[in-house]
Amino acid sequence: MISDRHPLRQLFHEMVAGCYWRHDGIEDPELTSYVADLLTEFTAAESLYRIRDAEGRPIRELKDMVAAADPVYGAAASFDQEREVRRHIGNFALFAAGMYPESIPMRRHSGESSFIEMVTAGKESYYIVSQFDLFEYKEEAPLFARLSADFERCVDGLTHVRKELDRMGGMIQ
Repeated sequence: MISDRHPLRQLFHEMVAGCYWRHDGIEDPELTSYVADLLTEFTAAESLYRIRDAEGRPIRELKDMVAAADPVYGAAASFDQEREVRRHIGNFALFAAGMYPESIPMRRHSGESSFIEMVTAGKESYYIVSQFDLFEYKEEAPLFARLSADFERCVDGLTHVRKELDRMGGMIQ
């Protein structure tokens, strides 16, 4: 885990807040902080694919993640586990659609999820997480409701973050 004071985390916090405000009019420190922390967490590939199948292998396909989240017919052993997997699906979809949209086909090909399916699954997953609004989840439920409602704007904001990172990379070389 990267510390709160690590320069990479600080860079992501500043960049996400700035890009979200300038390009999408999002001025929500809790939301931008969550997205910046997500970027920081996903710098480790094992975090991106942390959902595992029954054999312990990383699940890489969106449809398999959704199946793993199902507490009735799928692999989720509890509703808490459903929430955690759904949260990861939202995070994964936001990251993939915002930072690497070119890696997602616009239409379904050979079983891969399309861009539209990725966005739909992300929105839906954050919405489901927001419905866990009791006990220990009560305070953060509204954040996930906002992430769901503003999912497309958050994706667009991340697209601008990536452009900034690409620009900075060109300046460093």
